[in-house]
Amino acid sequence: MEYLNKNFPQFEESLRGHLIERATTKNVHKGETMIQTGQYFRSTMLVLDGRLKVYRKGEEGEDFFMYYLEPGNACALSMVCAQHQVTSGVMIKATEDSIVLMIPMDMMESLMTEFKSWYLFVVETYRSRFEELLLVVDNIAFRSMDERLISYLENQQRKLKSSQLYLTHQEIATDLNSSREVISRLLKKLEQRQKVQLFRNYIELL
Repeated sequence: MEYLNKNFPQFEESLRGHLIERATTKNVHKGETMIQTGQYFRSTMLVLDGRLKVYRKGEEGEDFFMYYLEPGNACALSMVCAQHQVTSGVMIKATEDSIVLMIPMDMMESLMTEFKSWYLFVVETYRSRFEELLLVVDNIAFRSMDERLISYLENQQRKLKSSQLYLTHQEIATDLNSSREVISRLLKKLEQRQKVQLFRNYIELL
């Protein structure tokens, strides 16, 4: 209940109690894959703690980053796919130890009709994810890689609330659908411009 109160304060107390009673809490270890491409969603999930990464797999096995799921977020795709029994087109993996609340598919319809805060939450979840996908498209279509890299680092800083980012060059390259060599070269240029400082295990934004 503590996680729900903290991360989903917009829910009515009766809704939080209902979720605690019928939903299931699941611990997900760092690196664990929660959903595979082509797999059916059996439930909708709310993120109570930690961080998960949503991405697509390319035909040649490359990863294409879409967005992160963090405390207070829900997986919009699981809401749609679980209700309509459609297989997932993405993969979801924990980037750190996480806790999620798994809501059975058969609860979805009753939650939408019985709890106004749930209905509004679902609508807002769809809206925010759509905006994030538009941002991904805009970055690819209209921004250079150095601009995308700066935007990515600033976004990570906001999300993690820290100027020290424990990210490898390969992880950044994967998220930006680039190569490690390109990212390393651009980070070095940013360091020369005194925008970042590179350390062995982390990057610090200046």
